[in-house]
Amino acid sequence: MKKKSNLFVVIFAWLFAFLAVGAVLAVWTWNYAVKPADAVNPKTLSLHVPSGMSVREVSDILENKEIIHSWLFLYLAARYNVFSDGDVFTLKSGDYELSSAMPLKEIMATLQTGLTENIKVSIPEGLTMRKTATLVEEAGICDSTRFLECCVSRKLLNEYHISAENLEGYLFPDTYFFTENMEPEAVVRIFLDTFFEKLGSIAALNDVSREKLHEIVILASIVEREYRDPEDAPMIASVFVNRLEHKIGLESCATIEYILTEIEGKPHPKRITYQDLESDNPYNTYKWRGLPPGPIANPGLVALAAAAEPAKTDYYYFVLSNKADGKHTFTKSLEEHNKAKNLYLKDAPARR
Repeated sequence: MKKKSNLFVVIFAWLFAFLAVGAVLAVWTWNYAVKPADAVNPKTLSLHVPSGMSVREVSDILENKEIIHSWLFLYLAARYNVFSDGDVFTLKSGDYELSSAMPLKEIMATLQTGLTENIKVSIPEGLTMRKTATLVEEAGICDSTRFLECCVSRKLLNEYHISAENLEGYLFPDTYFFTENMEPEAVVRIFLDTFFEKLGSIAALNDVSREKLHEIVILASIVEREYRDPEDAPMIASVFVNRLEHKIGLESCATIEYILTEIEGKPHPKRITYQDLESDNPYNTYKWRGLPPGPIANPGLVALAAAAEPAKTDYYYFVLSNKADGKHTFTKSLEEHNKAKNLYLKDAPARR
């Protein structure tokens, strides 16, 4: 009997110990996994997880910032897939908003979403392809060199039916929300998709061929660089259309600036000289009649609409007449044009 009694004591002791350990684990699990670190006075943390950061590193940060109770429980829960229903826990790079009011299970689920903060980038009208590439690189979106490689991608040009050698003119200026370190092709596609989506608001462009559209984009890019007041844009477009129809050179200083800055890589000139007008470059609209070989910038909706539906006029010249409001004076003859010149342009080469 004594041996049996001793056996019962041992069994009871082991059972009690097992239950006690279970109770401790249950309390520990409640406190460290189910119960948030601090739901009464919650702390928040904007956490950036770069590629390659370990679970242990993230756990340490979260404990130090008092977002979780213990780095150890998060580490063990991740390693043994405690909350993932058999799926392997995968920490994903990204930007996260975490709170001490969140249970550990919710925190760990969030860390697997790869959520990233949007980067707001405003691309102004009239920016060139190269300058757009620089802007998206400075914003941390993608590499400018690879961006420009995509802009000459025959695959993209064919896919979007663009009758050109590159995407100059088709990177629509707008406010975008990108994410950090995107694939350059994905960024370029967003620009292109936006461009063709916006065209839908211009009725005159609904049924044009892609060859005709490219001519309109070229004209719009020049109008974009010339107008200041949106009301003047259709008038400026009409001057260029009248000149094209009568085989007169466009004589746009904007095309000379494009040659100097984008083709020759020079700083933006303070003024255009007569020597600049002698360039043999095919973009020189002072020397060559007709449209230049391609767009000189990425036009916005105002310029695109003006090029698609120019005003009906008999003007052949225009000149900036009011620097304050950006208004131009439009004239029919060279004599009227010379009279309309103001002091702002008195020393500059004659334009149009």
